[in-house]
Amino acid sequence: MPRLAASSRGILLSVAYDGRPFAGFARQRDQRTVSGELLGALRAIDPAIREIRGASRTDAGVHARDQRVAFDTAAPLPTRGWVLATARHLPDEIVIRRAAVVRVGFSPRFESLRKRYRYLILRDLVRDPFLSRRAWRVEGLTDDAIERARAEAATARGTHDFAAFRTSADERTTTVRTLYGVEVSLDPADPRLVRIDVDGNAFLHNMVRILVGTLMDVARGHIEPGAIARALASRDRRDAGITAPPDGLYLEHIHLRDDGQDAWPTGPSTGLPADDAEPGSDAGADLLPDAGAGLLPDAGADLLPETDPEAGADLLPKP
Repeated sequence: MPRLAASSRGILLSVAYDGRPFAGFARQRDQRTVSGELLGALRAIDPAIREIRGASRTDAGVHARDQRVAFDTAAPLPTRGWVLATARHLPDEIVIRRAAVVRVGFSPRFESLRKRYRYLILRDLVRDPFLSRRAWRVEGLTDDAIERARAEAATARGTHDFAAFRTSADERTTTVRTLYGVEVSLDPADPRLVRIDVDGNAFLHNMVRILVGTLMDVARGHIEPGAIARALASRDRRDAGITAPPDGLYLEHIHLRDDGQDAWPTGPSTGLPADDAEPGSDAGADLLPDAGAGLLPDAGADLLPETDPEAGADLLPKP
């Protein structure tokens, strides 16, 4: 790989996505993935971008509100430009919510201090089309059942060997993890929704989904209370419960050592400042400076998305 230009810098993104149409975050051959869509959109702005580095390899069907992704570029584009200009090349299911400047080679995976996941469970006798594949519908969750799940969750907090709470494909030799919190609560806006929030320093493959499945098995009386404690002691996957489906799992937030500089937007994460345009509007057209014209050579044309070659043409630097 050729060395990056001296003017190169890293860009750190906060990315939200609906995981339903994708085969996961990481790029896969002949599969539609979040990483593949995101890289294609970024290359439409700077074809020289070689790779993107994500903080978490979410599985097929898993959602994210704050996935962290970094890449290196020599394009002299402000952080606001990366949010607005790239939006034109992304599908509706993916949005860049924030961009900041970091050092070249910055890897969110190795800068992560803690992650927070939320799992949503719908306790309803009938399905809700507005929550299809966004929440796991579980019948029989009475208030007493939720209290059993809440009591069981308390035993997962702390530093333990979570070898029993991973898939057989996870071959990592170190399985000790620390969970700062495992909270079971009802959504105040919709009491049909049970929220399970899991906050920890790191996670094994399917660890959250197995924890949630175990909590639901205990809540519904499918296995005896104390299952988490037994599985932690035995390190045997058979002592834990089922693996919950990916539908209700959300990567909520990743806390990094370095959150970057010159971030945009700077307002609350729940929305853009009132005086700023929404991503995808024409507001980003003037953010690609003339000095960057040389960054879009014809040689990179084959890297652009095949959908509409003229889409976003007015966002590119003027020659």
